[in-house]
Amino acid sequence: MRRKVTAAGVQEFMKELARAARSPGKVYFTGGTTALLLGFREQTIDIDLKLDPEPEGAFEAIAVLKNRLNLSVELASPDDFIPPANDWRERSRHIASIGAVEFFHYDFSLQALSKIERGHTQDLEDVSRLLCGGYVTAEELKRRFAQIEPELLRYPALDPQQFKKKLEDFLRNAQDHE
Repeated sequence: MRRKVTAAGVQEFMKELARAARSPGKVYFTGGTTALLLGFREQTIDIDLKLDPEPEGAFEAIAVLKNRLNLSVELASPDDFIPPANDWRERSRHIASIGAVEFFHYDFSLQALSKIERGHTQDLEDVSRLLCGGYVTAEELKRRFAQIEPELLRYPALDPQQFKKKLEDFLRNAQDHE
């Protein structure tokens, strides 16, 4: 059983991954890792990330680091669950550059939409915090949904109407709690 991930654990992981990289690259954190680094949580179960472009040596480093640091690492991002928008890279917020590796938060609006679609309690709490913290707005989430909606057919497990209803219900509830 791996230990829970803390902000300090993510920082250590970032430094060690950058040290092991043999080429430039970008790491996009998502999910619980973003929530942790933004201060929404004190711990998470794993480090969720996407490599794009992949720093040479990253996978070898991850294999070593997950054992040495006793952390779970998952290659997961919103585009595994919902369509990506063309500008997700530009809309991803920079965290740090360490050596030749740049670290980012994956586009907050797409993270929020994927969490709303999934609908777990912790996910919805994270989205509420993204809204309250000004990282995303209700209007932005509606616009981003409209932007990716035509591509939802490429994700057969998703029901576009149900996804839209989840978004509308979430935003209505969030508005009621303001």
